Amino acid sequence: MANSAVYKRRLIMVETVEGNIQELDEFQKILKHIANEDNFLLSGGAGSGKTFTLVQVIKKVIEEYPTSKVACMTYTNAAVKEIEERVNHKNLNVTTIHDFLWDNIKHFQKELKKSLIDLANDDEITRIKILDTEVPVDYFEDLEKGIQYKEYLRLAEGIISHDELLILANHMFKMYPKLNDILKDKFKFIFVDEYQDTNKLVIEIFLDHFKSSNKSNIIGFFGDAMQSIYDDGVGNLDNYKGEEDGQIKEVKKEQNRRNPKLIIELANKLRTDGLIQTESEDLNAPNIDEFGSLKLGEIKFLYSNDNNLEKVKSHLRWDFNNSKKTKELNLTHNLIADKAGFKTLMDVYDSDPIIGLKSDILKKIKYNKKNNKPEIVITEDDTFESVVDKFQLKNRQRELKKDILLADSEKALLFNQLKDMPFSLVRKIYINKDSLIDDKKQDEDDENKKSSKRDNLIKHLFKIQTNISLYQNKKYNEFLRATDYRFQVKSIADKVELKENIENLVNANDKTIEEMINLANEKEICLIDDKVNTFKEKNEYLYNRIKDIKFNEFQKLFEYLEGKTPFSTQHKTKGTEFENVLVILDNGDWNNYNFQNLFLETGTSSVLQRTQKIFYVCCTRAKEKLAIYFNSPSDAVLTKAKEWFGEDNVVNLE
Repeated sequence: MANSAVYKRRLIMVETVEGNIQELDEFQKILKHIANEDNFLLSGGAGSGKTFTLVQVIKKVIEEYPTSKVACMTYTNAAVKEIEERVNHKNLNVTTIHDFLWDNIKHFQKELKKSLIDLANDDEITRIKILDTEVPVDYFEDLEKGIQYKEYLRLAEGIISHDELLILANHMFKMYPKLNDILKDKFKFIFVDEYQDTNKLVIEIFLDHFKSSNKSNIIGFFGDAMQSIYDDGVGNLDNYKGEEDGQIKEVKKEQNRRNPKLIIELANKLRTDGLIQTESEDLNAPNIDEFGSLKLGEIKFLYSNDNNLEKVKSHLRWDFNNSKKTKELNLTHNLIADKAGFKTLMDVYDSDPIIGLKSDILKKIKYNKKNNKPEIVITEDDTFESVVDKFQLKNRQRELKKDILLADSEKALLFNQLKDMPFSLVRKIYINKDSLIDDKKQDEDDENKKSSKRDNLIKHLFKIQTNISLYQNKKYNEFLRATDYRFQVKSIADKVELKENIENLVNANDKTIEEMINLANEKEICLIDDKVNTFKEKNEYLYNRIKDIKFNEFQKLFEYLEGKTPFSTQHKTKGTEFENVLVILDNGDWNNYNFQNLFLETGTSSVLQRTQKIFYVCCTRAKEKLAIYFNSPSDAVLTKAKEWFGEDNVVNLE
């Protein structure tokens, strides 16, 4: 590495006048590892300023190695933007992990095609399947655009999506060692932010497959194992750590710059990895008061037996209308949907009973094949109903799922819409809740992500409501740029007509979604385009479910997704902070979490760990006040709550 010896002497020999070596801070320790050409890991708890240190390191290596390229990968587009704004340099490449991997394999089309075929023919790779029989080696030979990476998946056309990209990239770096040489030559430094959320397949590329190359580069990981709240993340790098013979050297960042004293103490009780946070030595840190002391803060554990959240909010006396300062955190969007007023829409996208039955059939087909069970033959002439009858699926009480559906008049109507349709078509109907609730802002000033999984119908409804909101908020210039009527505004009379047209929409609160789409088109505020028409054709069943829902319910969803409500999911709040945080401990119907067992410190290990981490993340969002609400806790739960929160901070609201 260029000038390594000089660089090492200059950066790590931090001496006093007396010649004693001072204790190195986290930044200096990282520089020492870089000088030694070590891969490293910066572990820091919530509010420790990991991103600040990451930016420091990026700036320093750019300064010291002006001819070297630096890659920085992170989990979200929002984080990409934040880092780009802090460091702007031609040698720095900041991307999401998926974009980084694709950028570095997309030009190797021959290898891409062969790898995708190999994976499709591998019985152990269940996610990548193209044909029922073995895929021939020339299958992708005639693809005009080659293998492509998109938001959607069409394997037969050579189009891969997010999950397939990770499998494919891992395979290619494993099978084609030259790729490791090329990437290590291209980037002397590769930094991975929020490493704990990074898929294990990605970690394998950097820490396993890279070993096949004799080229030299440095991998740096930044994150917190305690905040690994996504199931597909690696979680920790314990298998790679080690001061002597480990592939990566760990540096701990223990100061907390965000939370007040009581929340830091609580967070330390919740951590399970031995990292203990201390108060910041920086007098300008947000959690230090004007006198140079750590703020005390406030924590409360509230409970009752009536699940009355209005009583909770009345007790707290916080301003829940201020979404920038105060947040109510729930485990799932489903738990929020009823409170925020979009439950019907959420049920369509997340709880459709007919699509659920179809999914159960597909799971059964997969199960039978995997376990060599007798195959149930499905022909081209089979309707959805005939396939349902062939499988005779039952619930745990041994009741036929079809009979349960038909006993409910509303569900029976839904079943009748599809029962005579060929099963080959029904099996292609997918409804994903991300199509409804993707791209959630924490407050209205947040930037949207670069891409969104919202479907084209929801995007169109967003355009309509955006026009309405801009007009209602008197942002007339922005409204004029947003409306499709803008091309016709050439006179005062045109503006008067536009005003009348938009007010027709503003005052149409009682209309259905379909009626509002047609009215917005008729008034030329938001024209129906090919994307909407295509959606209606290709997603007839879903459109029929949505069209009769009141538009004002969509407006409630719009408010939520635009960050204009106090609600957030506990997962979506990671990486953010608020003055006041209320955490609702309700598992809903999600058995991956169990808040009661969290306090009892019992139950399945994986569920317990998952719950511990999401609870830690929630508690550490609060900059001033934290409140936990637990409905109907047992005596054992209250005992643990008093241990964690202090007896005086455990309050019965009855």
